Order: sequence, then structure tokens, then C-alpha cells
Amino acid sequence: MCKKLFIAATGQHCGKTTISLSLMHLARQRYGRVGYIKPLGPKCHEFGGVVVDKDAALMAQVFGLENEIALMSPLVIGPGSTKKFVDGELSREWAMEKVAKACRELESRYDLLLIEGAGHGGVGSVIGLNNADMAKLLDAPVVMVAGGGIGNVIDSVRLNLALYGQEGVDVRMLLVNKLLAEKRESSLSYLERYFENKQIQVCGAFDYSPVLADPTLQSVAKLLGRPLMGDQHKKLRIIHHFQLGAASSQKVIDNLQESTLLISTSSRDELLVTLSSLYNIPSFHKLIAGIVIPGHAPVSAITQRIIDDSGIPYIRIEQTTAEAFSALSGHVSKISAEDTEKISLITSQAEQVIDFDAIETLLESAAPPTADKMRLVRAA
Repeated sequence: MCKKLFIAATGQHCGKTTISLSLMHLARQRYGRVGYIKPLGPKCHEFGGVVVDKDAALMAQVFGLENEIALMSPLVIGPGSTKKFVDGELSREWAMEKVAKACRELESRYDLLLIEGAGHGGVGSVIGLNNADMAKLLDAPVVMVAGGGIGNVIDSVRLNLALYGQEGVDVRMLLVNKLLAEKRESSLSYLERYFENKQIQVCGAFDYSPVLADPTLQSVAKLLGRPLMGDQHKKLRIIHHFQLGAASSQKVIDNLQESTLLISTSSRDELLVTLSSLYNIPSFHKLIAGIVIPGHAPVSAITQRIIDDSGIPYIRIEQTTAEAFSALSGHVSKISAEDTEKISLITSQAEQVIDFDAIETLLESAAPPTADKMRLVRAA
């Protein structure tokens, strides 16, 4: 019988996708056949001619599961879908059937099936199938992913546990992600003490890492909706700092930090020329990742030629400098299949930081499906 594991989260940006990638990698080292499903997909993405959830597409690309993408993302909530559920044009029963049918098919093919939830526990309530409902429907033990800290973790976990408890679903394990390295042991110790009498095992996951958290040049270009120009071999370079080019050229250069993306308006010819000239000097190359050039005014012909000749990566936009900086500073980087450096780092570190033996113990101790639950799944 196929084992199943439901990967839940306390909310957005706590690293659930990173954990899913990690568990898939680790599981494939122990099981002959490991599958994946994201039952409810709130993030639409066209992949291979099929509209699926972005996370399902990512897992399919990374682990070579493209042929099963339709089963991996059986229910996608696109624009207008929520209104159809509220209006009664689509029903909870119809959604349950789609999910349960896909899950049954994948269970028949795999020894272990990882089930990734969507956002916090309440996501999907509008269609009558939130994460707690999904975990109950698919009868899988739940691992919950939370961000780092102590108070924040406890508060967010308790908020989500209420919903899972209401549905009679047991959360067996808490994976604490984005821990501060210097506080890792202390934070985990306090969390273990707090959750001990709640029968939830606490395990540490990844420490906070700028390499995993920060965006690439390519992801910034996608965010701004403009092509990345210049050296295309640098499109996956990771940006660690954003800096406004508002001061004098000398001061901007003096304040450069490792892998900085400069935001400099199109009228700052002196600064644009200086950055382009310094880009290919090794000591500055590690500091200058590229330039975002906002503004309606055209870049002068001679400045544009210097930029192009230098090969410095740049993104030309028409928004204001303030709009560009606001968009970039508030952006949370998401992993894509092209982020090979990040994915390689995730899978290698996962072997060191995630206790998969504890996951195995959880899977072994999971209660067999009850008769009621089996009837529910079969009825769907």
C-alpha cells in the first residue's frame, strides 16, 4: 500500500516549496517509486499545454515527472473559479471527485506519495476543500512547515491547528524553517518544550540563507515584465542587495556590496557609464550584478553603446525609480526549475539538516485508513 504524507504550512513564504523539493529528493533515496500531487492549485501556470499549479510544474521539471503533470495538479482555481463555486456552478463534490480520482491513480503507481498543500490551512475554504479537508479526504499524516523564531512559530501553528483539529486531522510533526543559525539550537529547544504535551514532534529544517531567499536576475526581469539584456550567461546570478543610484557616482560605487543590483534612472549618464566600465574589473564584477534603468527619457546613444559593449546585465523599464525600488524591495523570491544553483544547494543541504528518519517513523506509525475514510475516498 502506498504511503502518503501531507505537507502543510502556516502561511506563505515559510519555505514549503523548499521543503517539498527536499523531501522528494530524500524520499527518492529510500523508495523505489515516489510521486507528488498538489491537489488544489491556486497559482495557474501553463505547462505542456495543460493549465496546472506552478509548484506542480516545478516538481515535474525537477524530478522528470512531466508525463504525469495532469494527475499532479488535478484541481486548479483560475480566475473566476471561486465565483462559480459560490454561485453553485461548480460543487464541492465535483472537486472532491477530481482530487480523489487523481490521488487514487497516483497511489497505484508509487510507494510514497507526497501531497503538498496550498498556503495556510484555510486556503480552499471557498470551495469547501481547505487544507485540513484535503488531508482528511486523502487520509495522510500531516507535517506542518513554519518559518523561524519562537513566538511567531507558536502563534501561527496554533492558529492553523484549530482548523485541522476541527476536521479531526492530526498534525504529527512541525518542520521549522528559516532558522537563524546562531539561535537554531535554542529556538528548537523552546519549541520542543512548548509542543511536547501536544504530541507534535519538532524538527529543524533549513537555516535562513540569502542564497535561497534572494532573487536571480532572471526572476527580477520576470517581476518587472521586461527582458534581461546584456550577458545572458548571468541570468541566474543571485542578487543579494538592491541599491538606489541616487547619490553621486563616487558615493554609489563606495557603497557597493556583494552582488548588488543598481537602480539608476535613464538620465544618469555618468553613473551608467561608470558602472558599465567597472563591471568587467574582477574586484567590481563580484559587487555589480547588473542595472535596472527606469525612466521615460531615452538613454543617450553613446551611453547605450558603452552599456552594450560592456555586457553588463540590465533591465530597461519605464516606471519611476521609486516604483521599481518598491517592487523589488517587497519581492519574495520563488524557486523556478531554472534555478539550478539553488535547487542543487537545497538537495545537498537537505541531506544534512532534515531528519528523514523521523519522517519515516511518522509514516510507519500512521494509522491505517478507517472504514469511514475509505468509503469517503471511494465514493469520490
